[in-house]
Amino acid sequence: MTQSSILVGVVVAPHGVSGEVKVKSFTADPVALRSYGPLSSETGSAFGIVSLRHQRADELILRFSGVDTRDAAERLRGCRLYVPRAALPEPAPREYYHADLIGLRAESSEGGEIGRVSAVLNYGAGDILEITRGDGETELIPFSDAHVPVVDFAAGRVVIDCRVD
Repeated sequence: MTQSSILVGVVVAPHGVSGEVKVKSFTADPVALRSYGPLSSETGSAFGIVSLRHQRADELILRFSGVDTRDAAERLRGCRLYVPRAALPEPAPREYYHADLIGLRAESSEGGEIGRVSAVLNYGAGDILEITRGDGETELIPFSDAHVPVVDFAAGRVVIDCRVD
């Protein structure tokens, strides 16, 4: 595991006049935010969730303790929300938290180093690993069993099968 805090959402806008906020969730089950405990910001501010309701597929309406006005909610616009990595459940086999993949060494199936996983992207058709090579160039690899047959956290690496078309 590569990070102690995991980004789980971002405040996108105030909602109404009594301090509620719209939050875009980055979790598989957006409503699960309630079960992770207080959320925190990049500056370390803690936000206890008083109420939460599902708005759309990945959007929630939240009320945080101590945020009681629209102005207070407006000040949170753009606030990135984190939870401790330990608060999240262990992923199922062959499921991974993006943050756990970032920083792993990328090796070819022949054993040569390609670079490091610098990001996990998804534009709607599935996850893609962004690999940054030693020269700073990047390469995008579909994150599928065929293209990435091995994810080995103990060795700090992923294996990329370059022979797959």
